[in-house]
Amino acid sequence: MKIIVMKFGGSSLAEPEKIKIMAERAVRIRAGGSGVVMAVSAPADMTDDLLALSRLITTGAEARERDVLLSAGETVSAALMAMAISGLGVKAVSLSGIQAGIRTDSVHGSARITAVNPARILRELKKGRIVVAAGFQGADKSGDITTLGRGGSDLTAVALARALKAGVCELYTDVRGIYTANPAIVPRAKKLPRVSYAAMLELARSGAEVRQFQAITYAAKYRIPLHLRSSFENGEGTRIGDFDHGGARPRVICFSMKKTGRSAEICLIGSKLDTPGIKKTVKAAAAAEGHRLRKITCAPGKLTLTAAFRDGEPLLKALHETFIPHAPRKSRIQTADRR
Repeated sequence: MKIIVMKFGGSSLAEPEKIKIMAERAVRIRAGGSGVVMAVSAPADMTDDLLALSRLITTGAEARERDVLLSAGETVSAALMAMAISGLGVKAVSLSGIQAGIRTDSVHGSARITAVNPARILRELKKGRIVVAAGFQGADKSGDITTLGRGGSDLTAVALARALKAGVCELYTDVRGIYTANPAIVPRAKKLPRVSYAAMLELARSGAEVRQFQAITYAAKYRIPLHLRSSFENGEGTRIGDFDHGGARPRVICFSMKKTGRSAEICLIGSKLDTPGIKKTVKAAAAAEGHRLRKITCAPGKLTLTAAFRDGEPLLKALHETFIPHAPRKSRIQTADRR
């Protein structure tokens, strides 16, 4: 039986109606003949609310007890999702992290997965059930609940996908995939159909809130195919895999930006970006818009530049216009990879 792992983030589970929509997605996939395993996050804001609640009790909570508390959010989502699926006439069962076979070390708050035993999940799938696993949580060798750090449900999903030999691990969120830049800043940004593990890791390192870094590292290590999709649309998203973005010439795939203090840091992510031509093109694009670069750091997969805070967004737009082709409009500056 082909198995598909579906992971849903908190924004997809924030309201009862959204939970029902995600349940319908899972039921449709199961109707196609696949076994379905879901990994769910806590409903939006619930983890932060639980943290705030704990601070009203004490500011010195033990890490073990904090993990027990924070794991409750994913448990709530798993139970509600199983109920929603059952309400559609399909068998479902919710499992905690430990019931799903997630074993970790004892580092509370940022535990590492040490083993996954999928036996219980496989038994439930054979019974014709959709399995809903609580993400973000596991248990150490003493049986104590642990959590996997922010975004840990991503790690739960990819670890289950490996253990179950799933055909794909689908990560659902409120965006349609990975874009060449943040569309809220760059309206002309394009959705990318495919992105390599290496590029995704560079995005995560640069501070882009795409997916949990540990989850992408895990997926890359074990070559787990990922598909980043919209929770609310049916189109293709962005596939993450062992793709080659290289070639004979330098190539910019996408951008990220973060602002700290008085500075804006922009990262160009791609291949062969440590060539003199790319650096020259970046400087020319900045100068054409009247922006002064404070620092440029080059590496093959990522070029990082620092500018004044106020220059961040207009500079990002200018660089995107330079390096990401748009037809029929032409960039004003010839880029290194078109020479």
